[in-house]
Parts: sequence; structure tokens; C-alpha cells
Amino acid sequence: MKNKVENILFSRFLKQNIPFELITIQELYKRVLGSNFDLSKPHRIDFHALIIIFEGESKHTIDFKEEILSPGVILPITKGQVHSFNKELTVKGYVIGFEESFITQNINNKNLFHFLQVYHTSNIQIGKENINSLKLILELTQTLLKDVDTNLKSEIIHSTFMTLLFQIKRLACNQHVFFDSERLKNFYLFKELIIKHYSEIHNAKDYAKRLNVSYNYLNEICKEIVNKTAKDFIDSWLLLEIKRNISEQRYTSQEIAFKMGFKEPSNFIRFFKKYTKITPLQFQEKLKITDSI
Repeated sequence: MKNKVENILFSRFLKQNIPFELITIQELYKRVLGSNFDLSKPHRIDFHALIIIFEGESKHTIDFKEEILSPGVILPITKGQVHSFNKELTVKGYVIGFEESFITQNINNKNLFHFLQVYHTSNIQIGKENINSLKLILELTQTLLKDVDTNLKSEIIHSTFMTLLFQIKRLACNQHVFFDSERLKNFYLFKELIIKHYSEIHNAKDYAKRLNVSYNYLNEICKEIVNKTAKDFIDSWLLLEIKRNISEQRYTSQEIAFKMGFKEPSNFIRFFKKYTKITPLQFQEKLKITDSI
């Protein structure tokens, strides 16, 4: 079916021999123009991305939520998220794509913490007046990517990208709340466990045991960081994955139910309706109408 959500591997549009690329938004639109790929159709990415807006205004959809793009807005997009660009190109800026291993391998805990803080924020506001402070770093990164000398190229670009993340975090500190490193790290580990086991484990106490922390502590850090109980966060992630699977239009409702760990399809429908007030089938029909607009 033409409306199926496509899973995009990083290698699909990669022009570099390292798992990192930085291009302008204009270049991205030109690149996909001749590839039979529509950026405005929802697609799930198999890598991390960062969208930085310098000029213009537009809209961007991430996991069924609309974000407004304007100068000074930065959108971190994580692996597995379903997102789509606006059909018309009305903004200028940059898109950075990279595989998670490019950041996480050989990185110290302090720098990993800074990366997690930036990528925990769904919409970063640095202010239009601070845009120029990022341009020099981005232009340097572009120059380094074009360098034909591959000796230590990956390491140098990694350091430059971390500098960009530090600068973004520093500029965003006045407008965003950042959390204690140990508690955020534990929350990140909790989230990673959910990503791996959401289809088989729905109980918060089981996750607490795997993390070797108390159930009360797990609840505390979830309330602090996402304003939800641990159980509510598990359910919200499960609901998001259900929506992602429905949007892909590859599975029947019954297949998704079993895939998500529901023994009975009726329990699956009840769970979905509890949080959305509609059935999975009604949600699918709603997506079809949106795609056709």
C-alpha cells in the first residue's frame, strides 16, 4: 500500500564513509527528489537526527504530534521515531543524521550525560538571537566532512559534534530544565529496558528489579523527569509503539495485539481505547484521512 510507513536506514541517503552526516535542509529535499521518496509521508528512522532551523517557518510531525519550526528551534529525533517533514520547503537550516554507536562508543559518562539531556528534550528553544553561535561549528563540521584525509576523521567530527551539543545545551539552559545526572542516567536505563522488553514486560516492579533499584525510587525519577508514574510511562511507551505499528499498515489489529504482549485482542482494544477514546481501527482510519489531505 502506498501509505505504508517506510523504515529508513541510515545507509539509505548516506554520502559519507562514517556514520555521521550534516547537510542543509535544502540539500536534503534535493537529494530525495529523484529517489521516489516523499519526506512529507510519515517514516520511521533507524538512526538519530537533529534538525536546526535558521530561517522561515514550517511544521514537523514527530510520533503523531505537530511541532512548529521557526528560527532558533532545534528538534532532536531519536531512533525508532515516526516523523515527517512539510511538503513545501519553507525553512532554511541543517539536518544532522548519525548512528547511535557514533556517539556512545568510547564516550565518557559526563559527555554521554550531556548527549542524553539534549535528546531527552523534544523541542529545544535556543532563541533566534543565538543562531549565529552555532553557524561556525556547523560550517567547520561541513568542512571536516569534505576532507579527503580519513586519518582520525571520525574522532575529530565526533569531538566537533559534541561541541555543538554543548553549545546547544548551554544556550537552552535558560529555557529548559535539565536533571541530575545520576537520576537521568537511571531513567535512561529504564527507558532502554522498556524499548527492549515492552512487548513482554508491562509491570513496573519487574523493571525495578532488573535495574536493581526500588520501585519507589523508579516512581520518583519518572515523576521528576516525565511527570508520570513508572507504570504510566510504560503504558505511554506501549501506546506509542502500538500507534507506530498501526501507522505502518503492515499488521492486522490481532497481530499487533500479540506482538505487544496482549494475550487477548479484546484486552488490546480496551487498553488502546482507555488512553485514546477510540479503537485501533478508528485510529488507523484517522491516519488514512490525514495522509490523504
